[in-house]
Amino acid sequence: MTEIKTPLRNVSLGDLADGLVAVPETMRGIRVTGLAYDSRRVRPGDLYCGLVGATTHGAAFADQAKASGAVAMLTDAAGSQMCVDQDLPVLVADNPRRAMGQLAARLCGDPTNGRLTLGVTGTTGKTTVSFMLADALRAGGRHAGYIGTLGFTLDGEQLPLHKTTPTTPESVDLQESLAAMAGLGADSFVMEATSAGLLLDRLEGVRFDVVGFTNLGRDHLDFHPTMEDYFLAKAKLFRPRWASQAVVDVDSEWGVRLLGIIRRDGGPAVTTIGHGLDADWRITGHYPADGHQMVEVVHQGRMLRFSLDMLGDFNAVNAVMALAMADAAGLSGELVVQGLAHTTVPGRMEKVDLGAGAPPVIVDLSNTPEATEALLRSMSRPVIALIGSGGDRDPGKRALIGAAAARQADVVIVADDNPRTEDPGVIRQAILDGAVGQASQLADGPSQIIDGGGRPQAVKLALSMAEPGWTVAILGRGDEEFQELAGLLIPMLDTDLVKEAWLELKERSA
Repeated sequence: MTEIKTPLRNVSLGDLADGLVAVPETMRGIRVTGLAYDSRRVRPGDLYCGLVGATTHGAAFADQAKASGAVAMLTDAAGSQMCVDQDLPVLVADNPRRAMGQLAARLCGDPTNGRLTLGVTGTTGKTTVSFMLADALRAGGRHAGYIGTLGFTLDGEQLPLHKTTPTTPESVDLQESLAAMAGLGADSFVMEATSAGLLLDRLEGVRFDVVGFTNLGRDHLDFHPTMEDYFLAKAKLFRPRWASQAVVDVDSEWGVRLLGIIRRDGGPAVTTIGHGLDADWRITGHYPADGHQMVEVVHQGRMLRFSLDMLGDFNAVNAVMALAMADAAGLSGELVVQGLAHTTVPGRMEKVDLGAGAPPVIVDLSNTPEATEALLRSMSRPVIALIGSGGDRDPGKRALIGAAAARQADVVIVADDNPRTEDPGVIRQAILDGAVGQASQLADGPSQIIDGGGRPQAVKLALSMAEPGWTVAILGRGDEEFQELAGLLIPMLDTDLVKEAWLELKERSA
């Protein structure tokens, strides 16, 4: 698939950085046609951004950038000292990451300016809420671009844009992608905002109209030192004057606290949602009906009832978040519920159709303790839960995931997820310990807790154990297409594993 490229612009460094970074008179006339933060991706005419990295300062590669055609470098004071002997003009900023995002937006024509732009953050629900919002925008006749975990889409169609991070792209890539979408007709954007993206200023230069907070649970503590740091990173999306409206789910202490911070700082007016009696948007009921669920919501004394194809209490909450954000953006409520009614998201409560006689199977990304428990709680029991956890990530959540599954499932099977560089057996054992420890404290815990080993055989085991009336939940990887193990990327999609395992089991029983 050919990559869509953003047309290059040609502007003087003085005009580009005016009001953002002080430019020495001798550098103002330098012509800039692009930005690059990776010396290996520098093109002739680029302003190279030498940023502090995890192990190396980007300014160390100034000579490589110049050889590739960089006309100047943006960096911090430390980076400028590293380049005193380099024949490359240096622009110094106190926060070069923030400046890079602002410069990228300006160089790309400020693509979010004048286009409705919605941002969603939280530990879980970002992708689902974003997809619901994109569907709601399309139902209202808009051409909606989506940027997030599942890549880049425009009007629901995948775009072959360059993706360098799992969810929130680096600011240069983000602005170029937004500009490319705008060039294809996008008049609105929905994007997921991760804590890493916010902390690393990747969203600088974006003009948000409405921002939303779904929840906060234990995750990414390999990146953030504490939950407090994690929360403060998320809270950056709600800083004063960044968006005209905010929507906060106040079902948790984190949401209540965020709401207080926004109001204390005199930030945008806040619409809240949740089950609480004081919420502006309040779910009063939801129940399954013919393969979907009906949701009842009260807003400003008015009852709204609508249908969702996505099951689960948490998806009812996700839908109301999308509805509240769309309302804050001025969209018609009737069109919104029409749009989100049939939203489906790959790897999120995804039903795997195995045909007659097969057990119901759900594949979901749930990879935190809170998400695991919420999903399993929403399912009809008895249920077999296949769980895991990624390697080289927060090891403290592994036992908590096991405990969450033990509280809600009838059979728990622990399988490899993405071990990365860790010993898969060590990861599984930590999850098993959490599950067994929790089960010992329950009067009605799971009948079996099993070490399923490798994922393909564990999936097959889960399906083989499913008795009539049982449901199988395959959790942790969702729509991920590769398993990372000892430096190798192994093609592995959970929905494919389920289909292959069921076919083999059928052939054996034939």
